[in-house]
Amino acid sequence: MKKMLVALFGVVAVSLVLCSFTFGKKSKNKKAVTLTVWESDKGPDEFIRQAGEAYTRKNPDVTIKYVHVELGDAAGQIALDGPAGVGPDVFAAPHDKLGELVSGGHVLPTVNPAQVKKTALAACSQALTYDGTMYGYPVSAETYALFYNKALIKENEVPKTWNDLAAFAKKFNAANKGKYGFIMDVGNAYYTIVFTTKEGNRLFGQSGTDTTSTNINSPSSVEGMKFFQSLRSSLDVPAADLTTSVADAAFAGGKAAMHITGPWNIKNFTDAGIDFGVAPLPSLPGDKTPSASFSGTRAMFVSAYSDNPEQAADFAAFLMTPEMQQLRFKITGAMPAIDTKVDSPYIPGFLKQLNYAFPMPSIPQMGAYWDAMNNASKNIWEGQDVKAQLDACNAAILGK
Repeated sequence: MKKMLVALFGVVAVSLVLCSFTFGKKSKNKKAVTLTVWESDKGPDEFIRQAGEAYTRKNPDVTIKYVHVELGDAAGQIALDGPAGVGPDVFAAPHDKLGELVSGGHVLPTVNPAQVKKTALAACSQALTYDGTMYGYPVSAETYALFYNKALIKENEVPKTWNDLAAFAKKFNAANKGKYGFIMDVGNAYYTIVFTTKEGNRLFGQSGTDTTSTNINSPSSVEGMKFFQSLRSSLDVPAADLTTSVADAAFAGGKAAMHITGPWNIKNFTDAGIDFGVAPLPSLPGDKTPSASFSGTRAMFVSAYSDNPEQAADFAAFLMTPEMQQLRFKITGAMPAIDTKVDSPYIPGFLKQLNYAFPMPSIPQMGAYWDAMNNASKNIWEGQDVKAQLDACNAAILGK
């Protein structure tokens, strides 16, 4: 009867049928199916390959085909490849692209939202809910924190405030030529957003859905970004020379005492032989708690253009099982999206920071945020007027 309903009523019937599915349930489908899955390389690719093999062992009629499409490119590429019939069945994307994906009609709703919400971390299920409907299946949670090299800074010296960090960096730089007390990608809006969160200021308001005001040029944001600009005296390097790859390489090479990055770099730094720790971000001047960071949810979405939405949804849900979440952590170092323990001395630092993090807004206006804030951050670092830069950033995001 279920097969007849699928044949007669298509995707709507599929959604009804899937409400009774359990994660990774052995498929009763007799037709051989190949699911195309888009994911990034350098870890997530190997996870998909191994997870695909595990899924096929449970479901011999389903084969998983990995195709390399970077996380940040998937939302734009699905808009082109999906309607053309050459897109994926399942693809990875960050939750802040959700509004863009939903408004474009590119993704299907989660077919078993109650089970996903019960299984996933609350922040993850919240991040994937748009206008009251859940989309996708969370596979990892993330935020960033303060990494510190134990060979270059003592545990009791790790700063609790940004003022203390700046003071340490100046002293360290003077005594250690060719090294940095602190380094970060100063032109990346993913990280520089922390300086706009003074006194509880939040991008697009507390709910992240206020499309009338970004708050990016609010008085609190301006004050915080002026402090960001003052850090140039503690890290006197042009923005163009402080990219993510440069900052990562400096820390991995033992040339930086502190660095702001995320759990995706745990394996890289461990492999590099760095003895490091992870602590919450320092607090901004006037605040008593760690700076608020973006929290993100990496999700697998079922394409609205898939010819096999039933199998695609079941595979995406399978990636949330404890076994697969442990496998993903082992391969990529990413924090699980479900409540499952992992053997790592570094995850507690990120969990502490998550207490002060807020989900990246997922409204469509976020698409304009990145370039606008990236540019503003670089210009502010180079000494341009903070208020003028943030006003221009606000206008670009709101399309004014």
